[in-house]
Amino acid sequence: MIEPQQASPGAAPAKRRIRISAELMATEDKSNRYWRDEFLAALAETSNVSAASVVAGVHPARPYKVRAEDPEFAELWRAALLEGYEHLEMEVLHRLRFGEPKDAAVKFDNASALRLLGLHRETVVRERAMRDSEDLGPVRAAIDAKLEQLRQQVVARRSAGQADENDHG
Repeated sequence: MIEPQQASPGAAPAKRRIRISAELMATEDKSNRYWRDEFLAALAETSNVSAASVVAGVHPARPYKVRAEDPEFAELWRAALLEGYEHLEMEVLHRLRFGEPKDAAVKFDNASALRLLGLHRETVVRERAMRDSEDLGPVRAAIDAKLEQLRQQVVARRSAGQADENDHG
């Protein structure tokens, strides 16, 4: 799995905006679109534009600019994000069903994953509805039901963990 790049401790966040020249955008053709496939594959894996840009070897501003100007790329971007959120849903479900190792080097934050899924619910609803040519209502209801089920599982797991701590504490 691709891990997002972290800023060094104490480093100030970059506030400078990088502009992609109109000339570079005008010359983007098949010979210099090499980064797009890598970017979209990494975006589907991570749901993280910064991490996908690092993998593709481009500044994050470039994919955003191309997405704004190229409807085909924008559609591929949405599909990659949908795939990424489906991966996240499956990972959350797996961890809720089977737990996670106590000594894992990287701790998975189920609450943050659920918040992220909730924040992007509408985007996922629209994309799934467009993909399946469905009405938004039933798709939204299905996603709401799934999120509520995941929330209940997280709460139950936390309650069980606290009960175990109280019994052994």
